[in-house]
Amino acid sequence: MVDNQHATVLSQPAATDLPFPAATHTQALAVLRELVGNPEAGFHEGQFEAIEALVDGGRRALVVQRTGWGKSAVYFVASLLLRRRGAGPTLIVSPLLALMRDQVAAAARAGVRAVAINSANQLEWDNVREQLATDQVDVLLVSPERLTNPSFRENQLPELIRRTGLLVVDEAHCISDWGHDFRPDYRRIADLITQLPDTVPVLATTATANSRVVHDIEEQLGAGVLTIRGALGRDSLRLGVLSLPDAKQRLGWLLTHLADLPGSGIIYTLTVSAAEDTARLLAEAGHEVLAYTGRTDPADRERAEQLLKDNQVKALVATSALGMGFDKPDLGFVVHLGAPSSPVAYYQQVGRAGRGAANADVLLLPGAEDRDIWQYFATASMPSEEKAAAVLTALAEAGTALSTVALEARVDLRRTPLELLLKVLSVDGAVERVGGGWRSTGQPWNYDAERYQRISEARVDEQDSMVIYQDTAGCRMEYITSVLDDETAHPCGRCDNCAGQWFRADIAEQATAAASQTLSRAGGVLEARLQWPSGMDRLGVPVKGKLKTGEGLSEGRVLARLTDLGWGGALRELFAAGAADRPVDPGMLQACVQVLREWGTGDSRNPGWSGAGRPAAIVSVPSRGKPVLVGSLARGISEIGRIPYLGELQLAHGGPTGSRGGNSAYRLAGVWDRLVVGPELESALGTLQGGVMLIDDIVDSRWTLTVAGRALRQAGAGAVLPLVLAQAG
Repeated sequence: MVDNQHATVLSQPAATDLPFPAATHTQALAVLRELVGNPEAGFHEGQFEAIEALVDGGRRALVVQRTGWGKSAVYFVASLLLRRRGAGPTLIVSPLLALMRDQVAAAARAGVRAVAINSANQLEWDNVREQLATDQVDVLLVSPERLTNPSFRENQLPELIRRTGLLVVDEAHCISDWGHDFRPDYRRIADLITQLPDTVPVLATTATANSRVVHDIEEQLGAGVLTIRGALGRDSLRLGVLSLPDAKQRLGWLLTHLADLPGSGIIYTLTVSAAEDTARLLAEAGHEVLAYTGRTDPADRERAEQLLKDNQVKALVATSALGMGFDKPDLGFVVHLGAPSSPVAYYQQVGRAGRGAANADVLLLPGAEDRDIWQYFATASMPSEEKAAAVLTALAEAGTALSTVALEARVDLRRTPLELLLKVLSVDGAVERVGGGWRSTGQPWNYDAERYQRISEARVDEQDSMVIYQDTAGCRMEYITSVLDDETAHPCGRCDNCAGQWFRADIAEQATAAASQTLSRAGGVLEARLQWPSGMDRLGVPVKGKLKTGEGLSEGRVLARLTDLGWGGALRELFAAGAADRPVDPGMLQACVQVLREWGTGDSRNPGWSGAGRPAAIVSVPSRGKPVLVGSLARGISEIGRIPYLGELQLAHGGPTGSRGGNSAYRLAGVWDRLVVGPELESALGTLQGGVMLIDDIVDSRWTLTVAGRALRQAGAGAVLPLVLAQAG
């Protein structure tokens, strides 16, 4: 290894002018040309410097280069050269399943035998292990989650560490707490690096790292890191920002101008519901688009990616689920409906466009609700000292391994944040994942409040920077690359601030009308709970397994989700912290009536009233926060629908405890036996011929409705059909 100072290369002369070993350069160039399928290909500035440092110098290197520069070429070329010199297989840690598929195929073209182990190819694992054992693998790609898998860690990783000829950390910004896409599983890589012999080279690559993230990565790579940072400006991209007053105008602009955008592209949204709503609107208007979110089936995701690559669709309307690793060199445009929370994340997403094309258009349509959405996701990703202590206590008291399901009955955390917290605690050595779940190591653990406060403040600074980007009168590319600490940042001469507005801002009347119609569309299905959560006996609730026949709700309806583009805005305002309790707005009431009308009519897939028949009465859930709202909604529907309103259930034992956002087990425990049918309501239900419509203001876990419905059915109600204004989450 070299001296213990980090070396940074900002620019280099052409490789042919440097005193590199001629044989290495000749061999590397030949492999590169096979890899890209071009006999005239040459190295980009900095590529061979990195290859030489790994192959001839055995060094640790960090490559920070713009998307499309060719970071994968560095590690594939280096891998093959090292293998030819007798080194073991390269281990690449990458979070990108789509990239893995593409890279395995690209590597094969150059004679690199690459295989992958990830959650999407479990049927191939045995074959991969056999190939590794017989030295038939040049490159093994694994997801970071594999590094925390007990079986992989105990049975395969030690041998891989012993034999590895090169370790590659792809998307290395995920290592850093400061990175916009920090992943706790990546912190395992720091442990992996310390186990490698000093003679094994290590390469970390990323396109999205400012100086703070770069320094953090360098520290984790160890001494003697060679950092190669290139210019991040993208000459092919034409950036612009169009501020419009509301979602109706933004969708209207898309309807009017989507066909004018070059080639095929990506429309990014901040939420799943926004992606689905936008895709539906555009498809109904005749545009070839598909939604692509975390809820999309993996097979459908792969199909959608291929359709976009083949230019068979105009656009994918996507959340950040379509991000790092998707490679379409001729992607013609990226449009954002709502701004990402940082310039770094924005740069990463717009970097999908114009990789192999001279021109690509990038337009941001920011929304007034963006900051609220940023805050929600930022808060959700930060571990809580209280919850961490509860998890550690639960594991210590159990004395044995607990699954995440078992932990949910002991700690009031939902599945996703619980799994994230367990990963953080695992990286810090306080817990470990074993065959039966998770167990405490007994190692002391302290909550680093100062560290998390610094990260939280950095997130706010990033959000502020994104707002500045929207408002800046200077060059947009220069601003973005400056925030990424690119010392070569300069005016691009192409963006709307440099060269004038390049996009049309007019919106066709019919497009606005269509957008308005979509946004005013109300009604969503509210699925009934069918199964009680596990471990309820620990919380004093005597239920398990499936709900018994005659206990459950029928399928219900909700006016809208809080995240919806249309009614979601009005509902967010209605349920905002500190918002006054007031009677239901007449327009909102009419929208609910329309939902009921469509529900009662049914269609080919859904029988009217979910097959339960028209409700004979209305009952409401008592609301401590919005009693006026719920009461006026129930009475309004009663009057318009001519369905008698029997009143509300009664609170018992002080009413439900807890708050929205807890996990399923604790939400059920907090409402169990706390909603009861009073004598007058019970008497009315005893003579009722038919079902009951159950009205509430907002639903989250659905356990309040489930317990209320169970009480009504036990009191004699036939079917219970819930209608709710808003659905959280």
